[in-house]
Amino acid sequence: MAFGPPLIALTRGVSDAIGRCELTHLDRQVIDVSVAREQHHAYERTLERLGCRIVRVEDAPDLSDAVFVEDTAVVVDQLAIITRPGARSRRHETADVVKVMKRFRTLAAIEAPGTVDGGDVLVAGRRVFVGRSARTNDAGIRQLRDILGSSGYDVRDVDVGGCLHLKSAVTSLSDECLLVNPSWVSCEALAGFDLLEIDSAEPFAANAVRAGGGLVYPAAFPRTRARMERLGFEVHPVDVSELAKAEGAVTCCSIIFRDSAGLTQ
Repeated sequence: MAFGPPLIALTRGVSDAIGRCELTHLDRQVIDVSVAREQHHAYERTLERLGCRIVRVEDAPDLSDAVFVEDTAVVVDQLAIITRPGARSRRHETADVVKVMKRFRTLAAIEAPGTVDGGDVLVAGRRVFVGRSARTNDAGIRQLRDILGSSGYDVRDVDVGGCLHLKSAVTSLSDECLLVNPSWVSCEALAGFDLLEIDSAEPFAANAVRAGGGLVYPAAFPRTRARMERLGFEVHPVDVSELAKAEGAVTCCSIIFRDSAGLTQ
């Protein structure tokens, strides 16, 4: 049984314009918007079953990538950092996130010329790994280090290759264990954690969401899921196949944090 402050899962609906999403490593495919919305709703219901209260940011029909709300903020217990996304087309997404997030946290922000996508930031206890990628630059990493360092976090930059974001290559399964694709991020950079490598036949399988005592995980990667379950992890598979066409994954679709202020409205 989980104790402590309740969990909030910040989400945002699938845009009518998702077919115009930013793509870096995938070829463009037709996205069925109605199916994508059904998958997103099922994802939210899974988070609710794991103890999260869903808080939705206002829909943005004209912002193609808005469903991938993770990229707009980095949230720790002490504050929320509003990002400056690396794709210029995504910078309008943050304004509505600010309106919601200020209910729960003191806010800081990444300023030009820095760029940071939340998908490049992995918080693992007091350690924070920040991926240097096409979307997150050195100026943004320096700002994150200054902001989070003042709250006692150890911020480490990590080179990412072959994928869009750091959390395409590594995510947290527990306080001690990370799920990793060693082809996209150096395992040496993740020293101090137990590492579970994905099945090599499933290169996009390193992305999982911790929520309550379980993990939300794409149904498309059964081999890696079996490895996780053999280690005793409780895995809740979800179909995110349409969202994956937009270069999205399960972490992209929410920002999960403790409601340490006790706000429930």
